[in-house]
Amino acid sequence: MTITRPLALLVLVAGLPACGGDGPIDQTCDEPQRYQQVVASRRVESPDGLDPLDEFAEMPIPEPENAAVRPPGSRCIELPPSVDSGL
Repeated sequence: MTITRPLALLVLVAGLPACGGDGPIDQTCDEPQRYQQVVASRRVESPDGLDPLDEFAEMPIPEPENAAVRPPGSRCIELPPSVDSGL
């Protein structure tokens, strides 16, 4: 029992480099992502006999205004940009 714990620790520590891969991840945002291919479609309509959907419960997504263009080959952002409420 005294040798099993150090041996298990040695096996775990020896296996950690295998999780690191063979180099840095080369990820750019030049390729279109799945969420960027979404298009607006027709509204959902409730079937006959059911209450209609509340129009005020929807959240319209506005088009971006004055959005900065990312330079080609730039890395993807890690965090979303800060939101300025303008207050």
